[in-house]
Amino acid sequence: MRNLLLEAGVPHNPVDTFVHEAEDLLAEIEMAALSMAAEEQPEETVHLLFRAFHTIKGSGAMCGLDALAEFTHHIENLLAQVRDGAIPVSADLADLILLAKDQVRCLLNAEQGGVEPPARSSEKLIAEVRRFIGAGAPGIERPPAIRKPVGATGPAASERTWLIEFRPHAGLFARGGNPVALLKDLRRLGPCEVEAHTDLVPELDVIQPDQCYLWWSIRLSSQCDENAVKDVFIFVEDESRLEVKLSEGLASSSRAPEVQLAEAGPVAPATPAAPFGRSVAKQATVRVPSSRLDRLVNLVGELVMNQSRLAQAASQHKLPELANPVQELERLVAELRDNVLGIRMFPIGTLFGGFRRLVHDLSNELGKEAELVTEGAETELDKSILDQLGEPLVHCLRNCLDHGAELPDEREVLGKPRRVKVRLSAAHMGSSVVVCVEDDGRGVDLEAVRAKAVERQLIAADASLTEKELLGLILLPGFSTASQVTNVSGRGVGMDVVRRQIDALRGSLAITSERGKGTRICITLPLTLAIIEGLLIQIGSDQFIVPMAVVNENVELLRSQRASSNGRNLIAVRGDLVPYIDLRSMFRVDGAALPIEKVVIVQHEDQRVGLVVDFVLGTHQTVIQSLGEFYRNIEAVSGATIMGDGRVALILNIPAVVRMAQAHYAAGAGARATSSAQAAARISRLAREQHAEPVCVM
Repeated sequence: MRNLLLEAGVPHNPVDTFVHEAEDLLAEIEMAALSMAAEEQPEETVHLLFRAFHTIKGSGAMCGLDALAEFTHHIENLLAQVRDGAIPVSADLADLILLAKDQVRCLLNAEQGGVEPPARSSEKLIAEVRRFIGAGAPGIERPPAIRKPVGATGPAASERTWLIEFRPHAGLFARGGNPVALLKDLRRLGPCEVEAHTDLVPELDVIQPDQCYLWWSIRLSSQCDENAVKDVFIFVEDESRLEVKLSEGLASSSRAPEVQLAEAGPVAPATPAAPFGRSVAKQATVRVPSSRLDRLVNLVGELVMNQSRLAQAASQHKLPELANPVQELERLVAELRDNVLGIRMFPIGTLFGGFRRLVHDLSNELGKEAELVTEGAETELDKSILDQLGEPLVHCLRNCLDHGAELPDEREVLGKPRRVKVRLSAAHMGSSVVVCVEDDGRGVDLEAVRAKAVERQLIAADASLTEKELLGLILLPGFSTASQVTNVSGRGVGMDVVRRQIDALRGSLAITSERGKGTRICITLPLTLAIIEGLLIQIGSDQFIVPMAVVNENVELLRSQRASSNGRNLIAVRGDLVPYIDLRSMFRVDGAALPIEKVVIVQHEDQRVGLVVDFVLGTHQTVIQSLGEFYRNIEAVSGATIMGDGRVALILNIPAVVRMAQAHYAAGAGARATSSAQAAARISRLAREQHAEPVCVM
């Protein structure tokens, strides 16, 4: 059995299963705690927090994690007091819940062999919890209760009678359930009258000792509400039949009872005569290790390449009997490719959710008030991109709060709300996804940027730079306008990291800002890094791939047009002058230029740039292969692919190619170089000092 579980990618250790479930619960706890203090009616949020900690406590105890169970027991007591109205909801309470969530994560990491939590950290948090509970003790003036129990008509809930019908799953014993313990927990809520029903017990010769055939009806007298009753059955509710209602015909709460999803075992309980409620359909999900998913994508990539080779061979030999099978195989492979890539697509909201805590903690540290607004959380991206997108977005958010956001009093003087609004959005744009980080703060002081650049001798004092070029200086390694180094910023490593990480993802970065209005950082990314549609080009005997997502159009370049441009790399396209890059010259490809060349017009940020090539061979379904660690410093190429004839074509990284071209032409222009080109050359020199010079190996 263990081998079967391992082959299926399922952890055989119960602790591993619990840790996976606890991660989801901790994410829910963080979101709930961050929103609890801001809600007008936080009752449901408090119930959610209570149930989450209760689940972690119970499951942790069953897995033998006693330290975790003991710690969460105290948090559960605190939330029980909050739920009963003895302790008010406040920002301090939300902060304490967040600290408790962090401590639970530390305890879980320690159980998995990670770093042990700081000494007595649990005891210190437990002491803080007791302080909260003590502050809500009788005799202390309290604010109104946060909720009114179901059925209560006065200031306090009166005793009510609950009618409970509990029909456990047949495999309850095999799954570690204990009905006797559940009934004991129920008695702690108040006096109970329990009646066991034996009508489902089969004949002795067919009875299974590990099956549960009994079901119970209970009459409970208590002041508790329905949620407190259902919390007793929280671990078995999803797989059992449970009905809770008030006596004297009072309706139960709006939450529908859970019902049994599937029967297990050779003998299953019979269907009850009276219906318990509607059936709750749950979508089945499977946890698969990411390594297995990556292997599946690699296999599909190899299948795509071999299908392409087969199609090319069939076309060259002109075999009509292979035409239909090859077309059908191409359709099936394309459908398989799309489905496998769809498995790797995840909503970007899974990444956005973690940033609420970052904004909350960072605004407290900086003494500012901030609100994070997210849009487009349902936008899907490849998991491999999501895993690498977190760090750049963290740097962008930290810059917004530290550099862009004003202090609350300063914002009031300016006529702005005290709370700065940070907007994090994502949206599809063609075959790309655009992620934007925007704030309504002070904006970028371009004069301060210029002064710092002159001070560091990046530009001349009389250099004439556009707003875009000045904002581009922010992306240089070590560049910062902060007057002092803090825990948040000042070392100039943030935006440089963002640019390089986005380039590694074959994306682009654009910054716009308006003084006194705010700053906007937009990151454009491809949907996936596994298989893309590319435009196959050729220079000499070498072939390259340009991602179709950035291609606008193709035009011809005559030798006479080169001669008439006075040495400037410009081509007129329907009345607009478009700069172009001579890839043959920059990549040092042998051979003379053709009389008629092709120019592939690509979109780089907010401008169009041409790539001069010999031939445009058409579109190509490109399976991206890594170049390996040996070529990790080659920025102009983001990967390679194998063509149908077995040749290797390099995939161009357009942003890096444009930057290399700027440095190449600026350095070779000599006295004709403009001040902007001189600035670009100095920027390139600084990049070479900080990082290895990109080299294109053919």
